[in-house]
Amino acid sequence: MSFSSTLLEQAVNEFSKLPGIGKKTALRLVLHLVKRPKEEVSLFSETIAKMRSEIRFCSKCHNISDQEICNICNNPSRKKELVCVVETIRDVIAIESTQQFSGLYHVLGGVISPLDGVGPDQLTIDSLLNRLKTDEVEELIFALSPNIQGDTTLYYISKKLKESSVKITTISRGIAFGGELEYADEMTLARSIQNRQPVGSYIGVK
Repeated sequence: MSFSSTLLEQAVNEFSKLPGIGKKTALRLVLHLVKRPKEEVSLFSETIAKMRSEIRFCSKCHNISDQEICNICNNPSRKKELVCVVETIRDVIAIESTQQFSGLYHVLGGVISPLDGVGPDQLTIDSLLNRLKTDEVEELIFALSPNIQGDTTLYYISKKLKESSVKITTISRGIAFGGELEYADEMTLARSIQNRQPVGSYIGVK
């Protein structure tokens, strides 16, 4: 792709680094910005820069937040005795979009995957275990993607909680094995949460 402007080329190259954005789409986005008023483009760039520099992670659930504690954890109407354990922040957004869950969350930051060099110490598992000691949690719902890595993580944490009195459940298999939670449609995801089942009957933990 040949450009008449070095500035245009540099902008296209930066946009094309975004997931799912190829050079043609990047060019279309950049040309759109070129046509917009300078003030509007400045606000766009300032908003992105401010988001990246000031965004934080909730000290309780590790979700994205503007403050030390996120809006979900701080919401008095949420059921604090119910905690949904998810892999990523995208999964929180997916579940929230169903409007069927009124508890809190815990973002692990990934799943155990030895082949990818990801072990338990690289996730927020210790934070979750400590949280159970201080918070009045009655049930943990594991909403991990139904694949080998998700099952491995579920099994590992379940063994850690073997002596705990906390009820441990997992979303039902309305989501196909090998699928990714964030790509499930809202109805399937909502039903999977509503029809959750005990972890013991799912992974054979006694």
